[in-house]
Amino acid sequence: MRNLFTPWRYAYLSGGRREKGCVFCTAARSRDDAASLVVHRGRFNYIILNRFPYNNGHLMIVPYTHHGDLARGTPAQLREMLVLAARCEAVLKRVYRIDGLNLGMNLGSPAGAGVLGHLHLHLVPRWNGDTNFMTVVGGTRVTPEALEATRAKLAPHFRAPRRRLAARRGRKPGARRS
Repeated sequence: MRNLFTPWRYAYLSGGRREKGCVFCTAARSRDDAASLVVHRGRFNYIILNRFPYNNGHLMIVPYTHHGDLARGTPAQLREMLVLAARCEAVLKRVYRIDGLNLGMNLGSPAGAGVLGHLHLHLVPRWNGDTNFMTVVGGTRVTPEALEATRAKLAPHFRAPRRRLAARRGRKPGARRS
C-alpha cells in the first residue's frame, strides 16, 4: 500500500487553527504575495490559490472590498472579476493543459460557503478522467503538487500578458491611465 502525504489538508480536515479575521482581507493587505499565495493583483480584485485545493491550480478571484453579496459589488469590480476569470482560463490551459474549468460561488452558509462574508469566485481546473478511485472509495483527493510550486508556475503568466498589453498601448507596465 502507498501512502499519500498531503500535510496541508490536515489543518482543513481537522478544523485546525483558525485565523482571526477574514482570510481574504488578510491576503489583500499582505505585502508578501508568495506567502499569501496571491498570483496576481488587479485594480478591484486579486487572484489567490485555494489553500485547500480541489485540484492543482484551484484559483479564487477575490474583491479587495469585504462583502458577501454579488449585489453589493460595483459594476467595475464585477466586470474585472469576469475578465480575470477569462485570463485564468487562458493561463491554466497554457500551464496545466486543462480540458475544462468549473467556476462557482457559494453565497451563504447553506450554499456551502467556507468563508462567510467575503465574495469570491472559485476556478477549479478539470481534466478528462480526473475523477479517480480515491475520491469514490476513500473520500480523499490527491493533489500531487505543493501550493508553492503551483504559485511559482502560475504567477509569471499573469505578469507577462499585462506587460505586452501595456507596451502595445505605448505605456510602461503598471502605469495608470489618465
